[in-house]
Amino acid sequence: MILPILAYGDPLLKREADEISEDYPDLNTLIENMYETMYEASGVGLAAPQVGLPIRMFIVDGSPFAEDEEDEFDPKAEGLEGFKKVFINPIIEEESGEEWSFREGCLSIPGIREEVFRKENLIITYFDENWQLQEESYSGYAARIIQHEYDHLEGILFTDKLSPLKRRLLAKKLNGISKGDTDIDYRMKFPARKKQRS
Repeated sequence: MILPILAYGDPLLKREADEISEDYPDLNTLIENMYETMYEASGVGLAAPQVGLPIRMFIVDGSPFAEDEEDEFDPKAEGLEGFKKVFINPIIEEESGEEWSFREGCLSIPGIREEVFRKENLIITYFDENWQLQEESYSGYAARIIQHEYDHLEGILFTDKLSPLKRRLLAKKLNGISKGDTDIDYRMKFPARKKQRS
């Protein structure tokens, strides 16, 4: 089932998410629905808060990035083929390396892409969908996708990482998104509009 994605301005996107336990109801169905929702919206990651659930879980599938980079090899895209994972109650243990910039976008903030600086490498611990504890290292685009989705669990959007001037310049556009003034082809819920687009 395709779920509506919360748009910029929804208060749930600004709150810290809660850990869940192994007996969280219908978790496998939720994971399936989140993947279906993410693919419908052509995303590479989706966090539970974006579909209205304040829980510490996100999904990723970096394959589209791997396909984009096939023509011209980019070492930052290494390891993205088959990078499809569920992260439950994740903790980024360490971030390291040089900060590098990339034009990020977000399914909750359609039509806006801006340069965001993030560290190149990370170590993360998390539970997978089978409740097996994992500790893994990632770098490049894989690390960036994880960092972006992890921020959602902390109540942080990529626009929060922009300069105050850049945020002021985007304010009108962001306000418009919260009212539904955006051209999208996937389901969204807009906080400043009663009638939702489906």
